[in-house]
Amino acid sequence: MRKLFHQIHLWFSVPFGIIVSLLCFSGAMLVFEDEVNEVLHPERYFVSPGNGAPAATPLPIDELMGRVAATLPDSVSVTGVTIPSGADRTWRVSLSKPRRSSLYVDPYTGETRGRGDRSGFFLTMFRLHRWLLDSMKPAGEGIFWGKMVVGTATLMFVFVLISGMVVWWPRTRKMLGNRLRVVASKGWRRFWYDLHAAGGFYTFLLLLIMALTGLTWSFGWYRDAVYAMFGVERIEGGQGGNMGASQPVDKRTSGQGDRTMGKQGNQSTKKSPFAHWQAVYDQLRQSNPQHRQITISRGTASVSTNSYGNLRAADRYTFDFRDGQITETIPYGDQAASGKMRGWLYSVHVGEWGGMLTRVLWFLAALIGTTLPITGYYFWIKKLVKRRGRRKPNPKE
Repeated sequence: MRKLFHQIHLWFSVPFGIIVSLLCFSGAMLVFEDEVNEVLHPERYFVSPGNGAPAATPLPIDELMGRVAATLPDSVSVTGVTIPSGADRTWRVSLSKPRRSSLYVDPYTGETRGRGDRSGFFLTMFRLHRWLLDSMKPAGEGIFWGKMVVGTATLMFVFVLISGMVVWWPRTRKMLGNRLRVVASKGWRRFWYDLHAAGGFYTFLLLLIMALTGLTWSFGWYRDAVYAMFGVERIEGGQGGNMGASQPVDKRTSGQGDRTMGKQGNQSTKKSPFAHWQAVYDQLRQSNPQHRQITISRGTASVSTNSYGNLRAADRYTFDFRDGQITETIPYGDQAASGKMRGWLYSVHVGEWGGMLTRVLWFLAALIGTTLPITGYYFWIKKLVKRRGRRKPNPKE
């Protein structure tokens, strides 16, 4: 039985090992993306209220959104704003296009501090991790090859991890002690072997969790199976979608008013489309003093706190955009199970669910996971060379 698992370990590792290394490395690089960006570009994320800014309190939201909207091309509009709890943080203003684009804005001056889009090194790591740098998503029923290759390699990695654990499992207690140590004083060959064997053991569970959760982004059939296993009905585009999504607010209506609102609410056409966002924000901030961030868009809002392991969790609100009155409240606990499931899968996959401790563990496990195929190739190649050296020469030659 052990010999069979050894063959499975080898057969699946050789063709997919390099891809697995790339996925583990790129995943490790993305764990602390936000922290690295904040260190490299502090001006994009931080402000100095009352010190470097002319006002001690933020500008009214309608005025701030109007200033941002006035700087945008006619084809781009403001769709929402995310306001963190810290007074020294910039606000993130969401735009209608490109998809998921945004700007960081100084709430005290209205100055744009930078784009919120992923770019440069981290964009490369993200595309490598998700699609092996394949950016051409086919139209219709075509195959998304980058996504398919990543999913297949991840699935094979699950079998490699399980078979590797079976092969590694020692027969005696004395062997167990030896296999749990990484010895660096007996040469490089022993070090690489220990790193592969012991490193694989210590990171087995975390890497398996990463692989199993990551597969939900690659295969629809697998995602459906996971949801069904937890008794969750998956709803596409339902309440589990993006919090605070809304219809775009055209920047050209800023200062001129929203004609639709004016007709429906019998209000002046000069009323700002962002007029009641401030009132909604004040209500939500007062009723949620422990909030992490508040997102407001046209007719909807969400409040994220630090009380959930799922960092995408948020209480959701609906308000009348004509007068700012909150008309519906949906606590996180009452929301669709499919949305909560999606958020938990993401939080577990990236290690956010347990705070900084789990993120560090996930980062270290991914780095060690990067080395496992490399060290495996090293011993496989050495074994092939050794076998060729043992072959006897042909007397006829």
